[in-house]
Amino acid sequence: MDLRALRYFVEVVRCNGFTRAAEALHVTQPTISKMVRALEDELGGPLLLREGRGVQLTDAGQVVYARGLQVLEQSRQLLQEVAEVDGIARGSLSVGIMPTAGHYMAPVIARFQQRHPGVHLHVQEQGARAQRQLLLDGRLDMALGLHGTGQEGGDPSGDPASEGLEYCTIAHQRTRVAFAAHEVPDPEAPVRWSELAQRPFVFYTSDFALHQAVLQRCAAAGFSPQVRLETRYWDFIGDLVAEGVGVAVMFEHVIARFDPRRVSSRPLMGPELRWDVVQLWRSGYLSRAARAWLECVRAVYPQPPA
Repeated sequence: MDLRALRYFVEVVRCNGFTRAAEALHVTQPTISKMVRALEDELGGPLLLREGRGVQLTDAGQVVYARGLQVLEQSRQLLQEVAEVDGIARGSLSVGIMPTAGHYMAPVIARFQQRHPGVHLHVQEQGARAQRQLLLDGRLDMALGLHGTGQEGGDPSGDPASEGLEYCTIAHQRTRVAFAAHEVPDPEAPVRWSELAQRPFVFYTSDFALHQAVLQRCAAAGFSPQVRLETRYWDFIGDLVAEGVGVAVMFEHVIARFDPRRVSSRPLMGPELRWDVVQLWRSGYLSRAARAWLECVRAVYPQPPA
């Protein structure tokens, strides 16, 4: 059985479509279709049924998908273990990084590549919620994520331990509301969630933890936010806020990057969104490259400031 065909089939199911799978794998849609047909021919029957823009698994397809996930994970581990025969002079490591927190990982990446230049580092940029799912699916070795710090923050994706994940804390983060600078005479004057009910918002896309968290806080305050635009780019959000398109709930360290002549902010009052930035990994087996990465993370961030 061709592992590549199995990988393509699994990706089609994950993405619920051939076109989306082709985009995720950076190949053409006809290539995906050809490989899936070859797998179906080899196994003697259809595995997928096309339904509109999506796909539906046949009974045989459900079996192949479930077993295929196991086979691909075992293949990944086999390749990693063989690469480790000579230590970590070669091999690969997949790391997920949130676009809003990449600066935390820059010194870690520099340290890792200085010490292990033979290890190929794959970096994926996704929101915190998407990162965690990719990690759980075995498509990432390490992921930068968020973990709620008690009742005020609330965990955006649940307790990592309950999902078989471990983590170490890199930094503590608070959120503020970003406004066009001319609207903020006093940047230290708190703003209540209810005061934002009549304001248009600019949101991160739904794969970001802040997206769902802000929706929940607005609902708790008794209103549904007027969302003018969603984007995954923090700098674009800053430009939109500066032009008066809407306000945005963002982390302090992100707001600090904006030109204060264009964007200002106010602290949130009751309840505050407060999270830890954490390095996440799956419990159990860790490759040498993954262990070396964690050593670099802990060397750069031995203990987050209070």
